[in-house]
Amino acid sequence: MLNTEKAPAADAPPFSPWRLCVAPMLDWTDKHCRHLHRLITRHARLYTEMVTCGALLHGSLRRHLRRDEMERPVALQLGGSDPAELAQCARLGQQWGYDEINLNCGCPSPRVQRGAFGACLMTQPRLVADCVKAMRDAVHIPVTVKHRIGIDREESHAFVRDFVGEVAQAGCGVFIVHARNAWLEGLSPKENREVPPLRYERVWQLKRDFPQLTICLNGGVSSNEQIAAHLAHVDGVMLGRAAYHHPWLMSEWDARFFGDAGRDAAPPLTREAVERAMLAYMQAEAAQDGTPWYAIARHMLGLRHGLRGARAWRQVWSDHRLKPLPPEAVWQRARQHTEPDAPEGPGQAADGARAV
Repeated sequence: MLNTEKAPAADAPPFSPWRLCVAPMLDWTDKHCRHLHRLITRHARLYTEMVTCGALLHGSLRRHLRRDEMERPVALQLGGSDPAELAQCARLGQQWGYDEINLNCGCPSPRVQRGAFGACLMTQPRLVADCVKAMRDAVHIPVTVKHRIGIDREESHAFVRDFVGEVAQAGCGVFIVHARNAWLEGLSPKENREVPPLRYERVWQLKRDFPQLTICLNGGVSSNEQIAAHLAHVDGVMLGRAAYHHPWLMSEWDARFFGDAGRDAAPPLTREAVERAMLAYMQAEAAQDGTPWYAIARHMLGLRHGLRGARAWRQVWSDHRLKPLPPEAVWQRARQHTEPDAPEGPGQAADGARAV
């Protein structure tokens, strides 16, 4: 069984805390998803899905902020534009044990725009600076900003450079930069992740413009080779969909990017060990919170991507007819299709986890 205890910050290797991150993804990076990811990588920084100030101030704090100690380091991403409300929510995040408060200035969805936050905030750098200052005055943990390189058809590097410069003056030292423009009209949120061209050189240039700041690159990165290439130019790299759909990609991170080859002399990490740990987690969550196993299993459907039997394994864990069974019974059915370290054979496409 895996050791699921997360060591304190003093155990962390001497690299930037933002060297590798898993992006905040709405409806995906919940508590259960973060538990899976932490089983695979000890040092990558994890993020919650975006939580709006309204949800925290008028909804259930436990529902939105509940986390496990083993998730750390973990950041709370907030959506909002009112400095006083953001300060209040930042204090809540700190009280609930988060290691960072991140302000969303990159989401282009119409719903977020109607709330006057997300990517549209890039047109108001003074307001963003006021929000950052209010949160920094309220908490002692880092306050960071995630944003795009531009808005709509604005292609000038000066736009994002000036945005970062003004927000940095308010005390923000960490910027997570999605290397695409956000088109506020004419594209869906999904299209906004794919249609605007990636311009990594703009993010690299930001690091040259502001060498004293921590610049973390996000957008379109899908391999460890790409991560290594970007780390030659920036302080960190954040992955989203690639980490979610193919989580075993992260199994190399601790050794390759953090110099943590030994994992405290633990046995070599295996998919089966992670799956067994997730089974134990499902049982614990059902006992403690009444969480059904399938609400957790949906996040691990990409765990066996590339192995023989992966498709049949996924089909078992996602079969709605099996929902009444206890998770260990489903696991017994699923493991009949697994074979360690065997690539998928002809006709079994390694198509990754299904979208959720």
